[in-house]
Amino acid sequence: MSEKLSNEGQRTATIAVLVENEAGVLARVIGLFSGRGYNIESLTVAPVDEERRLSRITVVTTGTDMIIEQIKAQLDRLVPVHTVSDLTMEGPHLTRELALIKVVGRGEARMEALRLGDAFRARVVDASHESATFEMTGTAEKIDAFVALMRPLGLAEVSRTGAVAIARGPRSLAA
Repeated sequence: MSEKLSNEGQRTATIAVLVENEAGVLARVIGLFSGRGYNIESLTVAPVDEERRLSRITVVTTGTDMIIEQIKAQLDRLVPVHTVSDLTMEGPHLTRELALIKVVGRGEARMEALRLGDAFRARVVDASHESATFEMTGTAEKIDAFVALMRPLGLAEVSRTGAVAIARGPRSLAA
């Protein structure tokens, strides 16, 4: 997700956090946000290093520069946190989401959904005479555009992972 500025000086930040993979860590991170009234637009987490028992959390949030700095500083103080990186401010990065999109319909609407799915490089992962479920990866904007096109064709359900992000080039999030 690229940085966005609003009229009130707010921006969207994609923050990567490397944490110990132990019970309760995610609750502490979420508690930090909820306890201070910070908004979470997207949150993903998964183990990334089994030997060192590390998980990576990607949080997309909004706030003024001061609020984003507070969030980073407070995350950095949490005990199971190894590294905090504001990918939005630290240079070029890649952001992707995974979405499953179900469209229900027959005839022309179903054919149009399949044609648009092909144009968007969405993969059909389940199909029947009355429905198709697409798997799509890409930017949030790409997925939003595809979902908007599917709405008049019989959009029935959308499931999204939220953003995952990584720095471009040799930079990496080290423990």
